[in-house]
Amino acid sequence: MNREELKNILPHREPMLLVDKCEVDGEYVNSEYTIPADAWFLQGHFPGYPVVPGVILCEIMAQCSVLLIPVEKLKTNTALYGGLDNIKFKNSVFPGDTVTVRAHLTDVRWPLFNVDAEARVNGKLCVKGTLKFYLVPKENLKGIQ
Repeated sequence: MNREELKNILPHREPMLLVDKCEVDGEYVNSEYTIPADAWFLQGHFPGYPVVPGVILCEIMAQCSVLLIPVEKLKTNTALYGGLDNIKFKNSVFPGDTVTVRAHLTDVRWPLFNVDAEARVNGKLCVKGTLKFYLVPKENLKGIQ
């Protein structure tokens, strides 16, 4: 799936859509995202040494991971964070790097699910951990008017 196809599944939009392409392979999902040199999250983080914030790396993994949920469930629900466990940061990520994510479901108890994910750059592990999500019915979400 490319970015336009992903927009039919994920609720995220620019500048918060952090997946360029994705493939679901059985019980695994694999995705890529290339960090733009002018990314909003690099502004001021850090002057002279732009490094991708850890929370953004977790979000990149999360957006990929949500694609493991059956599409029919995502049509009427939104996946929200329920927690992050055992997150380990191993290497920094910089502008121009392509982050590859591989994730798989480890526990499903609808509406809760857990995913083990890892993000790499050029095969080198950057972050790994367990992401927890809750599926919340879209009608229960209140938008800002």
